[in-house]
Amino acid sequence: MTQTMAVQVTLYLNESDRWHSRPLYLELLNYLRSENVYGAAVFHAVAGFTGRSRVKTASLVDAGGNLPLVLTFVDLDEHVQRVLPKLKEMAAHRLIVRENVVVEQGSLD
Repeated sequence: MTQTMAVQVTLYLNESDRWHSRPLYLELLNYLRSENVYGAAVFHAVAGFTGRSRVKTASLVDAGGNLPLVLTFVDLDEHVQRVLPKLKEMAAHRLIVRENVVVEQGSLD
């Protein structure tokens, strides 16, 4: 099996983040889907922090519902290059990390 070079992008978000009054994570997923990105997932943290804020835990959800979310996707570099400007616009206040990765199994077709 041949290995494929790809790019993994990870965005660190909060539950309270919005894009045009809608949850940012859902808007990002819908955008990535509309651009035919291979696949994406959002993970809901039980605890964490973003930026320089204090640590938030699931036990504090009722107090603010501001737990971290992590959105990640993997695709070929040309697809990532195409969608990254819009992601930067939509999540301008959040950390976005890009890494070169090797697809060990499976296909990005």
